[in-house]
Amino acid sequence: MGADDRPSCADLQPLRLLAQDDDDLAILSAALQNAVIRRGDISWERRGRRLTVRMTRFRWETDAECARVLAAVQLGDVTHVRARGMPKSPDAMLELLAVSYDPETVPGGVFTFMFAGGADLQADVECIDAVMADLTESWPARSAPAHDEALEE
Repeated sequence: MGADDRPSCADLQPLRLLAQDDDDLAILSAALQNAVIRRGDISWERRGRRLTVRMTRFRWETDAECARVLAAVQLGDVTHVRARGMPKSPDAMLELLAVSYDPETVPGGVFTFMFAGGADLQADVECIDAVMADLTESWPARSAPAHDEALEE
């Protein structure tokens, strides 16, 4: 697809994902790679047993120029949340590298949001129950995230 054939922002449909197993989680993690999150946009509702993370994600699933979108991911059946190396300021920005899941007591386990710089956020859950949804129309990204490839000698 050439630059003139790229879809416009209005043509792109919002992405909505539901993750209920390991295969679904791999797709969810890929869709969220390089998302930018403001520390204050992470919310745990203890009584509701939900963890919600609002973010600006890169739209890896399209080659459109409008490649950023406001999205949110929500985990259900969350029993405990802990953070390591997270900045204290609610305005601090985090770059999400990946989301993983470690089944400790099937069907329960631990979701881990891994951030650049070594910070992580973990959520203990009773089962895999994750949803991701785009919340706005897409807009042009300044550039695509770049990843340094390891050089083989």
